[in-house]
Amino acid sequence: MDQRFRLGFDIGGTFTDFVLLDPEDGSIHIHKCLTTYPDPSVGSLAGTRELLAGSGLTMANLATTVHGTTLVTNAIIERRGARLALLTTEGFRDILAMGKEQRYDVYDLFLAFPEPLVGRRWRREIRERMDAEGNVLTPLDPEQVRSVVAELVAEGVESLAVCFLHAYKNPAHERLVKELVRREFPGLSVSISSEVVPEIREYERTVTCAANAYVQPLVDSYLGRLEGALDSDGYAGRFYLMQSSGGTASPAMAREFPVRLLESGPAGGALVAAFYGQLINRESLLSFDMGGTTAKACLIQNGKPDVAPFLEAGRVHRFKRGSGLPIKAPVIDLIEIGAGGGSIARIDELGLLKVGPESAASQPGPACYGLGGTEPSVTDANLVLGYLNPGYFLGGRMSLDAEAAREAIGRVARPLGLSVTEAAWGIYQIVSENMAAAARVHIVEKGQDPRRFDMVAFGGAGPAHACQVARILGQSEVIAPLAAGALSALGFLVAPISFDFAVSNPMTLDHMNWDSLNAVFADMEERGRAMLVEAGVSPDEVVITRTADMRLVGQVHEISVPLPGGNLGPGHLPELQQAFRTEYVRLYSSLPENIAVQALSWRVVAAGPKPQIRLKTGVQAPGVSPLKGHRPAYFPGLGYVETPVYERYALAPATAIDGPAIFEERESTCIVGPGDQATVDRYLNLVIRINRGGGVNA
Repeated sequence: MDQRFRLGFDIGGTFTDFVLLDPEDGSIHIHKCLTTYPDPSVGSLAGTRELLAGSGLTMANLATTVHGTTLVTNAIIERRGARLALLTTEGFRDILAMGKEQRYDVYDLFLAFPEPLVGRRWRREIRERMDAEGNVLTPLDPEQVRSVVAELVAEGVESLAVCFLHAYKNPAHERLVKELVRREFPGLSVSISSEVVPEIREYERTVTCAANAYVQPLVDSYLGRLEGALDSDGYAGRFYLMQSSGGTASPAMAREFPVRLLESGPAGGALVAAFYGQLINRESLLSFDMGGTTAKACLIQNGKPDVAPFLEAGRVHRFKRGSGLPIKAPVIDLIEIGAGGGSIARIDELGLLKVGPESAASQPGPACYGLGGTEPSVTDANLVLGYLNPGYFLGGRMSLDAEAAREAIGRVARPLGLSVTEAAWGIYQIVSENMAAAARVHIVEKGQDPRRFDMVAFGGAGPAHACQVARILGQSEVIAPLAAGALSALGFLVAPISFDFAVSNPMTLDHMNWDSLNAVFADMEERGRAMLVEAGVSPDEVVITRTADMRLVGQVHEISVPLPGGNLGPGHLPELQQAFRTEYVRLYSSLPENIAVQALSWRVVAAGPKPQIRLKTGVQAPGVSPLKGHRPAYFPGLGYVETPVYERYALAPATAIDGPAIFEERESTCIVGPGDQATVDRYLNLVIRINRGGGVNA
């Protein structure tokens, strides 16, 4: 049996994307299907079978499968997790309700925050206490814990979060609780904060531990069903899950720390943008991933996506920072925008045309899908403008209803006194402006100029809007890879298996406890190596990376600073000080003098080798004519123009085509406007040179 193929599949809000890679010749096979609700695994398994059958393969031919899922995110948003209880130190029962007492919108008089994942009825106080140095002030009483947990189990609690004061400094009491629960209440899931997130700041630590426990039974059940279905189909390869940090995890790691899967899907998009950057020798890129529900943008700097130490989940206002639950887990730092193919257009209270953030998703979908949706969407507008082929959506597996799209767009056109075409163009322009504005803020907040970055565009709707967004941002080039419509799933296949560890142990650089620090690093590295070896990584292939969260004494926020390996001592102090100075000046231009530097948390990433992937070069559809024909497409200032339509898979390297032009592939369509020029490179990417004075915005 030829067991060499690798599969990545990404369950999104509207579509589930699949990429099948043959590592022998570098060829990829793409598939896309509508996401199934309420159980997305049904559609993902059906789509996998369809893709394999179409390629003449079976499950037995797969060596590796990597899966990204929205299961954890949706469970927190929709509050579909386990019945959860929290054990906390006596006197700290209400920390989840008090939060940080910071307003994310100072002008909103009716400000709302997300409800805690644990209701007050299920939050129980335990007599125990550690001081800030980890010394025991009040010993834990196991009998009280046993009595409280027995009462909770009798009331139907399914999962338990344990978060004691200063447990990041001394986890002894939390570990005793976990051992007791595992021994005497084996049916109860349990998460302890000293394992999930052993970091300072009680509110964030408690929220993160609670979120992990909240989704733990759900993820365990989901993975059990998925693994069982794969096994019954004859799958015998390795199965991994994508983490929000950009690394993959074994099912055992995912079951223990499911909160690390919160942004697993979007992480793949940023990774694949960095991968293509390496192929074409570009280290500074903007990853632009526009799907059916949202768009995501991420900066690629020095060939790698930025990683942040926390994210927000279950926001009251989905796109307002600060309105969600703060989760302390490493995540690729991207911005999510309420703009996708399913984004709904409407007229607001002032009589203005607005687009998103509400989405028709896959059910009922845009009006043109013919699945019951009637609201005008971005996809309907693109169809009216001639950018989409109604008979070739998803490669012809799904037909679009052009008349239904026109009727839906007419619902916003008529009250505004516009023609259907004018309203459709307005929707296209507004959603592009929205995405460009959000991306610009994201880039500028990082101290960068968007004009310094070229764009890598993918996602089902990304290439249709990329040139317009790039033009608004002042960018010069857009790279649209082959099979862009499902490319985020390829990002799963370029990610190494890895796990992130962190421990808070505050020290000023002038008064370092080197023995304590080396012990912390040794413990994290030992655990990291053990987890990766258990997941199938050879011990000599494990790579350890160290960083520290540092700040000037008195500051509220920290920055991530790279650290050297090995045992550290006084001789390394100048190196640590210089590393902090370099990163601080890079971010903020100057560093105040004569202020002590404090390191708050110490971090380790244990990673396996990065999978080596080469992509096939040359025409993917030899013998097929690149020019499919012409169809009318709308460009402002020109009206509807008979525009050449090209078969994306039949284009040879070094082909150059002037806009306007339409490039079709099964999973997406790329629009190149008047004045722009597209060239096919050796990897079959469309490299589009933007004419800032022309294009669809002329």
